Formats: sequence, structure tokens, C-alpha cells
Amino acid sequence: MKSPASASWKAPLKFRMPTAENLIPIRLDIEVDGQPYKDAFTWNPYDPDSEVVMFAKRTVKDLKLAPGFLPQIVQSIQSQLATFQSYEGQDMYVGDLIIPIKLDLQVNHTVIRDQFLWDLNNFDSDPEEFARTLCKDLGIEDPEVEPAIAFAIREQLYEIAIQNVTTARENRISKKGRRAAEHFTPSKASGAALDLMKLFSFRSSVVQYSLCVNLMLNNFPY
Repeated sequence: MKSPASASWKAPLKFRMPTAENLIPIRLDIEVDGQPYKDAFTWNPYDPDSEVVMFAKRTVKDLKLAPGFLPQIVQSIQSQLATFQSYEGQDMYVGDLIIPIKLDLQVNHTVIRDQFLWDLNNFDSDPEEFARTLCKDLGIEDPEVEPAIAFAIREQLYEIAIQNVTTARENRISKKGRRAAEHFTPSKASGAALDLMKLFSFRSSVVQYSLCVNLMLNNFPY
């Protein structure tokens, strides 16, 4: 299945999800007193912190979870949001603009295995709409499959965006290294080598001189 058509990005690029909505994937895997709780959903990183607390309270109440889950859910969501925010404002390097997205999911009794290309140049792309269309084309009626597909797409796009920040950082370090090497010209290098030779030659002379003095003193008849 084809991904949506692209609208070009212009450099320099700043970190964000390459989608219309800047929603990030959140995973919860928590256990309290032997009771596990797992969930996966997307979150708007610009929602106020109060929304996180309200979500946690509502989840604990609706699922009848132990009260100890409340602070754990809040802490986990806030930690993942803080990770996302730590990348904001940083440059992104976009190499391969068309990247493969792979789906290998089992949701209840439905198994989804698919692979398609996604355009990182497209800020108008919508994983939720894509998942909706895919489920319609495949005749999938389970309402839990569609959000699972959208989440899987966003999770992979998020990982690629983080990798692109790391690549941009490495490129900057590499360029700084090349500029430093250019300042260290051959003439300066040869001059430095001569200075080192003089230094070691001087030290060698001192050592040899001290050895001669020691030999003379040892052999001098008193």
C-alpha cells in the first residue's frame, strides 16, 4: 500500500515527528504487587502536566487498578515526554527520505504483516488515516487493530527521527574535526616536528652529558 503524497521539507530541519500531528508514542509496562498493566497510545507533548495526572486517575479508576499504579503511570508518561522534549530544537539529518515501515502485529485474533514505504518529506502524512484506510481495504472490523497499526507506524517514525538527530550531531563533530585539521597546515606540522626533534635532541644531550660526568666522577682518582 502506498503512503501519502509528499510535501517538501526545507533545510535546516528541526526535530519533530514527520507527520501532520506531532503525536508521540507512549508505552506503559508497569507491575504493582504482582498485578501487571501494559498499554500503548499516542500523546500530544504540548498538553499540560495536569492532563497526565487526569489520565492516570481515569485509567486506575476505569480498570480498577490498585492505587499504587497512579504515581507509576504518571512518572512513566512524564519520563517519556521529557525524553521527547530533550530533542526539541536540535537539528535533524534526513538522509533516506523514503523509508520502509514494517508491520508485524497480532491484535486479539487478527494478525497484520505488511511492509510499505513512507515519505519522511511529508509533513501532511497521517498514520491514523493510513491505518483507517488499511483496515477498510482489508475488511478488518476489530476496532483495536486500527490504533495498533497507527501506533506501530508512529513508533518507527519516532525512532528514525531520534536517529536523525544523532546523525546530525555526529556530522557537526566531524566537520569541526576537519576544520581543526585544516588549521594545522603542513608547514606548521613540519615546524612542530622540528621543535620536537630539538627538544628530544636537547634532552638526549643532557642525558649523555650527565652520564659522562658520572663516569668521570666515578673514575676520578681521589
